Amino acid sequence: MNRWVLLEHKVYSDNLVDIHYDFLIEDEIDCLTWKFFEIPTLNHNSVEIFRQLNHRLVWLLREDHELSRNRGLVKRIDHGKFKNVSDELDSENYKLLLDGELLYGLFEISGNTCRLIKKN
Repeated sequence: MNRWVLLEHKVYSDNLVDIHYDFLIEDEIDCLTWKFFEIPTLNHNSVEIFRQLNHRLVWLLREDHELSRNRGLVKRIDHGKFKNVSDELDSENYKLLLDGELLYGLFEISGNTCRLIKKN
């Protein structure tokens, strides 16, 4: 419990490659999931983040995976454990302490924005 993962998702379409990132946090039976186009950096401006349908727990374990029907490639670029420091995991506002290489510190999601700040 309390695992998270950051996935780079390359989507193939019409000889183009679209790249976005999926951020997943474990929530007992599946993973709460968000998408963003820019990885937040420590103590910088907020970035847009978009809530997605929950993903299966298996995505917490995969390192590389080619999607069926040539829909793209998913690669794990960071992962770890989180500590929830907000009241719940089912609202629009989250505060999570992350311990990754790229994402570490206090990760705050508020509506459609997120930011990463140094933990106290």
